[in-house]
Amino acid sequence: MTSSSNSVPGQFTLVLHSHLPWLAHHGRWPVGEEWLYQSWAASYLPVAEVLGKLAAEGRSHLLSLGITPVLAAQLDDPHSLAGMHHWLGNWRLRADEASMSGNTALGGHEHRLANAALADFETNWRHGASPVWRGLIDAEAIELLGGPLAHPFQPLLDPRLRAYQLSEGLADARQRWGHTPAGIWAPECGFTPGMERGYDAAGVTHFMVDGPALRGDTTLGRPVWDSDVVAFGRDLHVSYRVWSPKSGYPGHAAYRDFHHYDHATGLKPSRVTGKTVAGADKAPYDPELAAAAVREHVADFVETVRERLISESERIGRPALVVAAFDTELFGHWWHEGPRWLEQVLRALPGAGIEVGTLADARAKGYVGESVQLSDSSWGSGKDWRVWAGDQVQDLVDLNAEVVQLALDTLDKMRVETGANASETGETGLQGLRNPVADQLLREAILAVSSDWAFMVSKDSAAGYARDRAHEHAHAVREIAAAVSGGQLAKAEQLAAGWYAADGFFPALDARRLGPSSEGPQ
Repeated sequence: MTSSSNSVPGQFTLVLHSHLPWLAHHGRWPVGEEWLYQSWAASYLPVAEVLGKLAAEGRSHLLSLGITPVLAAQLDDPHSLAGMHHWLGNWRLRADEASMSGNTALGGHEHRLANAALADFETNWRHGASPVWRGLIDAEAIELLGGPLAHPFQPLLDPRLRAYQLSEGLADARQRWGHTPAGIWAPECGFTPGMERGYDAAGVTHFMVDGPALRGDTTLGRPVWDSDVVAFGRDLHVSYRVWSPKSGYPGHAAYRDFHHYDHATGLKPSRVTGKTVAGADKAPYDPELAAAAVREHVADFVETVRERLISESERIGRPALVVAAFDTELFGHWWHEGPRWLEQVLRALPGAGIEVGTLADARAKGYVGESVQLSDSSWGSGKDWRVWAGDQVQDLVDLNAEVVQLALDTLDKMRVETGANASETGETGLQGLRNPVADQLLREAILAVSSDWAFMVSKDSAAGYARDRAHEHAHAVREIAAAVSGGQLAKAEQLAAGWYAADGFFPALDARRLGPSSEGPQ
């Protein structure tokens, strides 16, 4: 929805990227399903509620929302849904425990939040997240951004598997929401020249990069190389008002502190107080103080966007585009007050005469400049590939290359053998019946090369868990491939069924749709 005022030139676009790696059946605490349920309760539920409330008021084209297929799969998975319902009930019990132990302010605040989340979940989410997102898409409240199946760092991925993950990720969105995204959030904003051709072939018309990839000039989308695929860049000047670890809003003294826990209940009782204040010395959380800070930061952000649109439009001599982009999990999970800030910002921007629209709107309305020869880039440290390809994760780079090559070689071998066995029926390759062994082999390879494992190692964030996960899926690939290569088909089927019990995401995943080797079977 836009304001009738024309006082501010150009368009503002907010982009949110929602993603978690596959966590179901892979540990609970401190890393594992707990991560999924915390993010679901603190971010996905309240962000969806905010967007639904605004949509019910007739507001539309609010933002571009990226939902990775691997996250969507978990939010629809019966195991995760049951686990989430249990987690929400336990949250309410922990709040009651805090009240009974004497911390009535903390207990009361958390009890109200838990009750509201339980009611929302039981009313709207018990059949999965897809109906929730579908309602927002159909109401045109959001533009849905898709992506590859399980969030690989695409520049380092074998082009054959890269194309498969993207096409299957877009197909998964169509299956869940009746809508194929035209825009994507490329995992980690990773890019290498030539990927634009793959995007074009898959029907992708626009994607996100970080601001430095466009040399800091993010005021217009840019067609990439000689394609019609447009790259939109994150405006760091505006995004860092929120995102900056040194001066971003979430670090304000009045906001709830993310890191300090009450160990008896697992709740977070304190406000930031000061960045150098030890956890035990932090002041108690005060919702009223936090609400005042939200209002202050909403006003500051709106004025920052307004000034940026005016100055950038003057600089380029035409109405400019400003894109602010964040992880969805920032809003609520990391920054407790984030959903309230988000709702107030989305109301205040049009009221200040600022046109709000999606990336698709920006493309349709001509916020596109001259083409750019986009080079190797990401939104990680250094804006290059060091997080996913640096010395610290060279072992994972090597592991990924080995696993992908083994999986593809084995699938090609199965393709040849299946073709030979089917010659009498006229079937060729893997074009006959689906093969659950081939499907699980491919599924495990896709999980092994998730970009999350290298990120967690490089950032020293649950690095042990990340390495364990990468090697676990690599082991699955190796043992299934060994059984296939040894002609032990019954064993291969048994192994595939066992791994599917834990890693059965994307049940429609079909190895027959993997393109053949460009070099042909060996």
